[in-house]
Amino acid sequence: MTDTTDTQVAAAGEASTSDASERKVRKVREGTVVSNAMDKTVVVAVVDRVRHAKYNKFILRTKKLYAHDETNDVNVGDKVRVMETRPLSKNKRWRITDILERAK
Repeated sequence: MTDTTDTQVAAAGEASTSDASERKVRKVREGTVVSNAMDKTVVVAVVDRVRHAKYNKFILRTKKLYAHDETNDVNVGDKVRVMETRPLSKNKRWRITDILERAK
């Protein structure tokens, strides 16, 4: 009877280690800060080039991401790198990892 529980515990341990390795792969995007009016939150506009399904022409699609800025250090116009994270609020699912270029 202890053999089955040991096997179950070992299987649970293997599952948790595989979950940890999956968590390391998170989405990373680069964009421009368009708003920093909120406390510890910025809005980042990410522009993607997407091929149109019918016409095969490239289209620019803009997506606004709410990102966490712990130090309130980012200003409008800065180019930043954001990384996916756990939900921090209703809309905030990203956090700022790097400031690539400051606004002039």
